[in-house]
Amino acid sequence: MTTALALEAGYWHSLGRGVGAILLYALLGLVLLLIGFQTVDWTTPGSLRAMVARGLPNAIIVSAAAMLSTAFIVVLAIYAQAGKLAEGLIATAVYGLVGIIAQVIAVRSLEFVLGIQIGAVLKNPEFSTEAVVVSAAHLAIGLVVAVAIL
Repeated sequence: MTTALALEAGYWHSLGRGVGAILLYALLGLVLLLIGFQTVDWTTPGSLRAMVARGLPNAIIVSAAAMLSTAFIVVLAIYAQAGKLAEGLIATAVYGLVGIIAQVIAVRSLEFVLGIQIGAVLKNPEFSTEAVVVSAAHLAIGLVVAVAIL
């Protein structure tokens, strides 16, 4: 008695399309994360990249929150497209860029209103609770934008 594994017609095509979509979305997600980090870096006094490389805890916390915020936006943009690849890639790029802009404007506004000197906070070699507030703002804006996509 032999058992044969039967695959549906078009299985390999569907699998290939799925793998291709994963690779394209991963690449787009990476590009948006890099753009998001660079945008936060540009709008931050001093080199955020250098502060992260030096292991400054507040710079690391804020950078991580900004990246997670961007990831929320990318994930919901992908989810909202329900399998439409071309439309999904375009929407993810647009929503991701709009989300990054909204995030930077909102976080910088919050820092101003609360009187947080973000440059000094990020350069501080000791943990600062202000970094938590700024990180929470990044995450909150990311979630708001992500849910607005749906």
